[in-house]
Amino acid sequence: MEYSKINENVRKSLKRDWIITNGIGGFSSQSEIGCNTRRYHGLLIAPLNAPGKRHLILSKLDESIEINGVKHNIYTNMAGGDITEGYKYLVDFKKEYIPIYTYKVENVIIKKFICMQYEKNTVVVLYRIVNGNHESKFTLAPVVNFRDFHSINKDHHFNLEQTHIGNKVKLIIDGKAETPIYMNCNTGKYFKHIDDQFYNMYYLREQERGFENTENHCVPGVYSINIDPNEEKEISFVCSLEENIDEIEGIDVINKEVMRQSGVIYDTGIVQARKMNDKSIEMIKTLILASDNFIVNRPSFNLHTIIAGYPWFLDWGRDSLISFEGILLVTKRFKLAREILLTNIRDMKFGLVPNGYSGFDNRPLYNSADSSLLLIEQVYKYLKYTNGYDFVKEKIYPSLLKIMDAYSEKIDVDGNNIYLDEDGLISAGTESTQITWMDAKVDGKAITPRNGKTVELNALWFNALKIMAGLCEKFGDKERCKKYLDMSETTKKSFVEKFYNKQKKCLYDVLGDNKVRPNQLFAISLSHPVIEDKEIATQIIQKVKEKLLNEYGLKTLASDEEGYVDVYEGAPYIRDASYHQGITWPWLLGLYYDGLRNLIKIDKQNKDKLEQELNDFVQKTKETFEREMKLKSSIGTISEIYDSRYPFEARGAFAQAWSVAEILRIVASK
Repeated sequence: MEYSKINENVRKSLKRDWIITNGIGGFSSQSEIGCNTRRYHGLLIAPLNAPGKRHLILSKLDESIEINGVKHNIYTNMAGGDITEGYKYLVDFKKEYIPIYTYKVENVIIKKFICMQYEKNTVVVLYRIVNGNHESKFTLAPVVNFRDFHSINKDHHFNLEQTHIGNKVKLIIDGKAETPIYMNCNTGKYFKHIDDQFYNMYYLREQERGFENTENHCVPGVYSINIDPNEEKEISFVCSLEENIDEIEGIDVINKEVMRQSGVIYDTGIVQARKMNDKSIEMIKTLILASDNFIVNRPSFNLHTIIAGYPWFLDWGRDSLISFEGILLVTKRFKLAREILLTNIRDMKFGLVPNGYSGFDNRPLYNSADSSLLLIEQVYKYLKYTNGYDFVKEKIYPSLLKIMDAYSEKIDVDGNNIYLDEDGLISAGTESTQITWMDAKVDGKAITPRNGKTVELNALWFNALKIMAGLCEKFGDKERCKKYLDMSETTKKSFVEKFYNKQKKCLYDVLGDNKVRPNQLFAISLSHPVIEDKEIATQIIQKVKEKLLNEYGLKTLASDEEGYVDVYEGAPYIRDASYHQGITWPWLLGLYYDGLRNLIKIDKQNKDKLEQELNDFVQKTKETFEREMKLKSSIGTISEIYDSRYPFEARGAFAQAWSVAEILRIVASK
């Protein structure tokens, strides 16, 4: 069928993504109807240098069933303007722990389960087929590739070497003998194909993003399985970079992974603590499982880290620290929390926590002025949840002192240009650097450079001074404690005098820039708010509520400001230029939530009114993202960004750590 003629429900399903992960950076992902619509879709995307160097290995499996001599294709692909109609046989799709597809062809029922083996580059696809009174034959055609998951094999002809003993197949693609691909099926017979390719698979979502959108794949052969009349048959297909593939039992992999994920939910204690009729329990379970996707092992560090987002991001320091409380502390994964803190300080340089690592050689990157200060905030939160002062004193505290010393002097590495001015405020960046979280850069140009004295860096600096004063007192360093307290008073005085915008009744985003942005919330949302004046704090909340808040998050720029954009679309340059110019970010709801909670503490007169406002906000957030995860965009997870006008389309990475973390933190709070 021509793609242009499909109905609206199919169009919506093509734009809904599911994802499962393997705990080392690999993942499996497709659209809701099993059609690959992105270059990043595939049943096995494996990191060759975990968690980086991710490669597409198994694009998909194309299944057919022949009933009484009539062949029915139950797969869905797009190519040449047409779409195959396997989706017409799809009667149910659900994803709780793993994706499960149910097809019905005449009176034959086919259930398909997809699961990754934890911490292995292995995917299992299990089929349970209940046959009618027919002679039937089930066929599996693996569609494989071997390329970096960011690239695309357009006009590519594969050089394939393959050997097989029975149903165990070894593939070497394009001479990559160091990374053979293994496939196996527990039943039926394998038929080798010669020079068979899938030409011009079309990726709808890549076309929307302005990228190359057609690709060639390799089809090395097919598995053919006969099914007797009235037989119930279980078929297990495995694709892996592990050689012992014939020892892998598909059902065992699935059972172990479901048990592991069930344990993740149980160990949080969140569900047990809630009433049985609490309508938010299922949503909380979904968010806990979504949060688990982002926790991955870095074998070269022998430590865990947090992936910023799927499908394309790796681990970023800033993102992992903003996600830290929701993903690790709320869920009581305290051992992992300690590992993440150690990961963040492992390659600290000149007081800077790495903002990320190269996907190819694990080289640390330092283009972030806020990550180090966010680290101090998360250490404080870790202590609030665990009282783990011994760990912090022995392993983390010396690094925190180095951060304070470096920020108090000058850091001029990789263009950060960070220094403490005489007024007690931190200045950072240049016109060509992007070192705050608003870090879009195109063709070497920072779209929102925000160089100078930014509101969030200075709120974070004050917060760090107060936290470090407390730690110094706890650990017996009275001299440093007094020093940091004195410095905090200077910072606070200058902050209130210089950042308060009397005209707009809110805070400047950057000194010299009075655009209304959400970053001012840092001043009232951190553990030690630099703004404690009830009137100013109220004005900040009201300004943000009036100008920036919508049901999906906070806009990055008020609509009446110059340069405002409310839809994230178009070519890459156009999209990146709008990234922080009005587009909505869900993670910012966490700042708003904390700001409201802190305002309640200082505004005793309006306590009841503010508590009701907070409760209404939490309830609205629950309703919005429960609907979002069930019926729209990403299935069982939350996207990176959203358009800022109806229908608030999900954009960017379809599974984002800090989006999931902050919504989980808000929803689990009540």
